[in-house]
Amino acid sequence: MENTEKLKNSKEVIAYIAECFPKCFTLEGEAKPLKIGLFQDLAERLADDEKVSKTQLRAALRQYTSSWRYLYGVKAGAVRVDLDGNDCGEVEQEHIDHAKKTLSESKARVNTRRKEQAEKAREEGKTNKPKAKKPQQRRPAKPKHTKAENKPVQETRKLTTDELNVGKDVHVNMGKGNMAATIVEINKDDVRVSLANGLQMVVKAEHLRA
Repeated sequence: MENTEKLKNSKEVIAYIAECFPKCFTLEGEAKPLKIGLFQDLAERLADDEKVSKTQLRAALRQYTSSWRYLYGVKAGAVRVDLDGNDCGEVEQEHIDHAKKTLSESKARVNTRRKEQAEKAREEGKTNKPKAKKPQQRRPAKPKHTKAENKPVQETRKLTTDELNVGKDVHVNMGKGNMAATIVEINKDDVRVSLANGLQMVVKAEHLRA
């Protein structure tokens, strides 16, 4: 005897009856309103089918007729069909109103559930979010001193006019201390010197010391 495997769930049952009765059931797009009492016709036509039971057919039919695409199809001017796609009369207004109400309530439940899930995900995100590390306070950098600045203050004297020569090693008097430098250019009272750190600067001759 051939072993017929039973269908496992309503989704498989709906796919099966859509295959058996394509003029009545559809898996895509807007569904056609079904004939009142169609379940009895369906149960009789599939009574000898070992793949599906009456209980499965009833559950699958309930799921099919509560889907949004089916409820959208129950509207003014829509015609009910039997298993073979025959016209069974227009949908009555009370059924249209019922379909609209059911659709609205179903959408509201879905939106509420989505909001709750989003809120839950946000809360879990806050709980699992690692605490931000406090920014480490940087210690103020110690001022850099040039070699010339680190040297002990030397006793110096003012240069004479004869000593203002390019290439002469001198000291620049900068108030708190003297910086070692070398004369690189002389322009009247302005003298360009090169410091020990490589920088050059222009100073007055009166600020130079021997």
